[in-house]
Amino acid sequence: MTISVFDLFSVGIGPSSSHTVGPMRAAARFVEVFTDSQLAEIDAVQVQLFGSLAATALGHGTLPAVMAGLEGLRPETVSPEQLELRVEAIRGEGHLLLGGRVRIPFAEADIVRSPRTVLEQHSNAMRFTALADGAVVDERTYFSIGGGFILEQGDSQIINTVTSEYDFHSAEHLLELTQQHGVSISDLMMLSENARHTPTEVRDRLLHIRDVMVECRERSILRTGNLPGGLNVRRRAGEWHRQLTIDDPDKVDRFAEDWVNLVALAVNEENASGGRVVTAPTNGAAGIIPAVLYFATRYTDAGHADPDGTAVRFLLVAGAIGSLYKEMASISGAEVGCQGEVGSAASMAAGALAEILGGTPQQVENAAEIAMEHLLGLTCDPISGLVQIPCIERNAISAGTAINAARMALRGDGIHRVSLDEVIATMRATGADMHTKYKETAMGGLAINVSVATPEC
Repeated sequence: MTISVFDLFSVGIGPSSSHTVGPMRAAARFVEVFTDSQLAEIDAVQVQLFGSLAATALGHGTLPAVMAGLEGLRPETVSPEQLELRVEAIRGEGHLLLGGRVRIPFAEADIVRSPRTVLEQHSNAMRFTALADGAVVDERTYFSIGGGFILEQGDSQIINTVTSEYDFHSAEHLLELTQQHGVSISDLMMLSENARHTPTEVRDRLLHIRDVMVECRERSILRTGNLPGGLNVRRRAGEWHRQLTIDDPDKVDRFAEDWVNLVALAVNEENASGGRVVTAPTNGAAGIIPAVLYFATRYTDAGHADPDGTAVRFLLVAGAIGSLYKEMASISGAEVGCQGEVGSAASMAAGALAEILGGTPQQVENAAEIAMEHLLGLTCDPISGLVQIPCIERNAISAGTAINAARMALRGDGIHRVSLDEVIATMRATGADMHTKYKETAMGGLAINVSVATPEC
């Protein structure tokens, strides 16, 4: 199947797509199953979190996300300010508005966390139980499987897939289709998207996604002080931007890497503070694609000639590669470690940049493979369960990896020993073998070997 670029890139809030966006969507979906009359009878809701979702719930904003979702709020439309106001009201009053309409008693402490209980289907699990006069009205279990995607227990279909003759299920198949139709990867992905939307709609929606990424960066560079959460990590994007504006007012090539680092840093600082971001394909990896896209539009011939068209092509290629990771492996740090988040994002960005630089479909596939091959085995070990250390700097470093991978691929002819399909399969197998403590539990790696008093990333 081919997953739509608009499923891989969606607007949400920080700090985590799987631990904030997913739980909010699941809670809202749970409430939606009730008719108005059924909703009116409910007088209590119980919530239980399991596995990785429970282990890092405090640092990832899971509890506020669940409460907001139960009120019917959605990550795509809720503002960080609105979310904060509603959560503070629930905490202060001891009640929430179920579905935005029915007032029931609820306290944050009512959300039970069971980090050592891992359900078989996925380690990010949550169970919602609605009661009336002590009797169970309904009970449902959901899994947050990465990138904001959720799956209800018993379901196998996570999203509406794009169905057309341009569907692809592997990188090999993707290349075959580009050769068969004589098109680039971005053109093929556009043809696939056209099964749902007109080319104009696709272009407009992709440019909106680009604009949200830019707005995220611009908001971040205006902020000062420390990030929330207690680690006292200082925001650096604003000061870096001030310095770079002085050092490089004309955006000359020798400062390109500094600007790429800044964009990645800015986006991930905004994510860490619960701001509005684009899952790309996850929140923990949200800075990589905006940073490499910035490079593509500012430092390439195609970007200079047509920045909007370059952004559209870039996001289409990134979406095509991301679809492969989502279908063939995972983009969930709780399932395969950070290789599934930062690794996938770097691979997506590398392939996208390779096409913008004039690469053939074979060179695009090679760039995506190179980027992931050298991020295999990357663990997810956030200190204090916060998406700050090592996540923020890791995005900047991996954006540089993506650019380097694209350049390496462009020096070749597309023929290479290791295929993207083989690397994706290896990533999946590596994730299965990885110890649970290295998969977004904050129980291993830097999370237990670095003092929480450390002031910097």
